[in-house]
Amino acid sequence: MEIDPLFRKALAEGVGIFAFFFAGIGAIVANQGVVASGPTVVLIVAFAHGIMLAIMVSALGAVSGGHFNPAVTLGLFVGRMIDVRTLVVYWAAQLIGAILAAVAVTVAFPKVLWNPSHIGLPALGSGVGFGTGVFIEALLTFFLVLAVYGTAVDPRHPPIGGLAIGLTVFVDILVGAGQTGAAMNPARAFGPAVVSSTWTNQLVYWIGPLIGGAVAGVLFKTIFWQTPAETTGQPAAALEPGLVRPKK
Repeated sequence: MEIDPLFRKALAEGVGIFAFFFAGIGAIVANQGVVASGPTVVLIVAFAHGIMLAIMVSALGAVSGGHFNPAVTLGLFVGRMIDVRTLVVYWAAQLIGAILAAVAVTVAFPKVLWNPSHIGLPALGSGVGFGTGVFIEALLTFFLVLAVYGTAVDPRHPPIGGLAIGLTVFVDILVGAGQTGAAMNPARAFGPAVVSSTWTNQLVYWIGPLIGGAVAGVLFKTIFWQTPAETTGQPAAALEPGLVRPKK
């Protein structure tokens, strides 16, 4: 039976984001009742998110590009790496995967652990307003999408895409966890919000990441990008959507 290539890619996006969020949210929930200092818990959560993302990008990047984030997908769309149909299908798969990950956490852990954090829902820190939250999320996502372009999309990139992208999420969480929860990903806030019916500051986690992802995509593609013709004098190869590489 022949499988639609876009369906295969969408399924990979759904599976990848499911694993990414189950690990990340699971780390938050599992440490809900642990007596530990704040920095220790943040380090655990950052490791869980970063390492699982690195694994999923490495495992499924060849299938879908390993976006696992609507902001990354938008960044590639504005950089003309994917078409609007791929954008819409990827977003749907990512949001469904995020919801299923939140549901899985409620099944795997007792309510006493996941209920206080609303299934790991990112939240603004004390004294952080809407505008500041949007700015922080935009900036952190800008760094992430820049890393995606530079280490996974650009044909000149070194073969470290998954590791570099995971490390960027790890560092971003260390920096922004106390301020916004460092979601960097609309789906990361959307999944727990749907399952827990908690929509506090939801727009922060859509507006900020989408702006950051779009700006990074435009900047890299218009300023930093070089075609093979610019670097070798040869005609530029056609590029595939997703994790962009020259066609063989």
